[in-house]
Amino acid sequence: MTKGMDFKRYLVTAALPYANGPVHIGHLAGCYLPSDIYVRYLRAQKRDVKYVCGSDEHGVPITIRAMREGITPQEVVDKYNAIIKDSFQQMGISFDIYSRTSNKTHHETSQAFFTKLYNDGLFEERESEQYYDAEKDLFLADRYIVGTCPVCSNPNAYGDQCEKCGSTLSPEQLINPRSALSNGALVKKLTKHWYFPLNKYEEFLSDWIVKGKKDEWKANVYGQCKSWLDNGLQPRAMTRDSNWGVPVPLPDAKGKVLYVWFDAPIGYISATKELTPMWSDYWQQEDTKLVHFIGKDNIVFHCIIFPAMLKAHGKFVLPENVPANEFLNIEGEKVSTSRNWAVWVDEYLKDFPDQQDVLRYVLCANAPETKDNDFTWKDFQDRTNSELVSIFGNFVNRAFVLMHKLCNGKVPKLHEDVMDDADRDLINAIKNAKSLVEADIENYKFRDALYEVIDLARKGNKYMQDKEPWIVAKSLAENPEKQKLIDNCLHICLQLSANLAILSNPFLPFTAQKLCHMMKVVDRMLDWENAGKMDLLNVGYPLRAPELLFRKIEDTEVAAQVEKLHANLAASTAAQAVAQPSEEPKETPAVKPEITFDDFAKIDLRAGTIVSAEKVEKADKLLKLEIDLGFETRTVVSGIAMHYTPEEIVGKEVTVVANLAPRKMRGIESKGMILMATDNNGKLIFVSPLEAGTNGSEVK
Repeated sequence: MTKGMDFKRYLVTAALPYANGPVHIGHLAGCYLPSDIYVRYLRAQKRDVKYVCGSDEHGVPITIRAMREGITPQEVVDKYNAIIKDSFQQMGISFDIYSRTSNKTHHETSQAFFTKLYNDGLFEERESEQYYDAEKDLFLADRYIVGTCPVCSNPNAYGDQCEKCGSTLSPEQLINPRSALSNGALVKKLTKHWYFPLNKYEEFLSDWIVKGKKDEWKANVYGQCKSWLDNGLQPRAMTRDSNWGVPVPLPDAKGKVLYVWFDAPIGYISATKELTPMWSDYWQQEDTKLVHFIGKDNIVFHCIIFPAMLKAHGKFVLPENVPANEFLNIEGEKVSTSRNWAVWVDEYLKDFPDQQDVLRYVLCANAPETKDNDFTWKDFQDRTNSELVSIFGNFVNRAFVLMHKLCNGKVPKLHEDVMDDADRDLINAIKNAKSLVEADIENYKFRDALYEVIDLARKGNKYMQDKEPWIVAKSLAENPEKQKLIDNCLHICLQLSANLAILSNPFLPFTAQKLCHMMKVVDRMLDWENAGKMDLLNVGYPLRAPELLFRKIEDTEVAAQVEKLHANLAASTAAQAVAQPSEEPKETPAVKPEITFDDFAKIDLRAGTIVSAEKVEKADKLLKLEIDLGFETRTVVSGIAMHYTPEEIVGKEVTVVANLAPRKMRGIESKGMILMATDNNGKLIFVSPLEAGTNGSEVK
């Protein structure tokens, strides 16, 4: 469908998250919050839209996690699919369906897609030598292979990418490649795979993207696609040697599965099949607008590989837009799940119950739409307190309080005979806000759209402050006609509040529902066609007492979150430093080079005994421990209160990192760290020195 034509229906997808861990706020900011805002806006406009997502449950990260935790891949995906799905639901991410790629419908759909391309003779069968781990008796996918990067000499580069310098690699480019599973040397062994001839679709992709999408797609998306096309495309293997994934539906393909980036995007199709028997209308009718919301690391798969697959199949629509966001850093550093440097959504929801819209607001207001942005807890606090509380919440609260105090709790009449320019200017601002927000959302500028919503509340605050109805009320006894001035001010402010509910609904759905409750109106008022209207609340209609829409974020809460980040990082770093070589690779690439024996020798590990323990005030996860090290008693603050009570750990023998730099946590100086491990259920367990002679003995 060409630009400018109307679409009968919309299909919106959000990138399938890997079910190998929880989601963090970088994921939310990248694609899930923007897509939810867009879909909520479309629904408010009563457009026909389906919003699909699901867990990506195949691929290397899943099997790595399973090996590391000593469980099956199915157990891994079952565990994290539930956590991820619950996090999305609590955050108000309103998928029409959240599916999973391990289910039967997806297997059948992706196998049928592969079979269609195979029967059409599109695949190239190739035998090639690939790296093989003799000890584990399996071929290794790129991420199972580590070695020295030829670009920056990082000794822990992966077979597809160096996480240190960002270079795209192949296993053959690595210096001294080894198995990430056994840490052993690799051999090459002959294997057969089916390659998709991506090079044959260069002309189609160039016409479609370079000629057709330059002015429509975001610069980062268009630029990355053009770079790939300029460098030339090569055939790409669409199968892998593995025992976890969608089996290749061919008789001579035992032990082979579909490449995860072949089957994962087909997950959008299979999820739509589960959602509605009319699924083909959304995938195979040209009057459908397909929009993929993703992070920038998935651009090539959604803009090059998947469209080429759809074109090869011949029956599917292509994406009209792929509004990929950049990355969100945390406190100045790149998110790292391996170092536990992340703000996890499930943990946020526990620490800040009923504050979903606060996080939605901050992540949208600071969205990495054009460049990488930085999330800090201080900015989280400042935006909440100075914008949501002081502007949005303050305006609505004052309007309702004054309405109850000065207008008997009912919507007052608008008296046109005493209207002035300030009244008319604000009414015009209310009417104009709709088109401003609308234009920004349609162009995927959600940050700008949210600004317009807050700016309207800001204008309302200024208007009310200038009108001062509480001052006017003092002269009513002398001049009862001034009640008209009060009525006009509060009538306009209440109609503005109703408009704020409509305009904020895509961004702050929980807040919009609170406003509807306070105004005693049904959800139908939130329909987009009502935005800009000045008769949303009927004159004389009684409204409920105001509820605070937002609360202030306290300094202690921010300090606790920053401490938590650094405590998690320190614990992860210490655990990695003392860990013995493992057969299982980490869930995500290491971001620091491996340490030498001399590095390890710097760590002073001592045996100790916990002689007392107590809860740290206003810190649910922290215990203050006194540990006897033989030569002295140390105070250590440890984040284990969710796993142990103080009473049950007194007398426990522990291993202490004795030369860790002191750090204040909740005003308590912590001088060391105890080593902990996790069992298969995620419970922390003590790492006790075996047969330690006395407290203070070195652990080597």
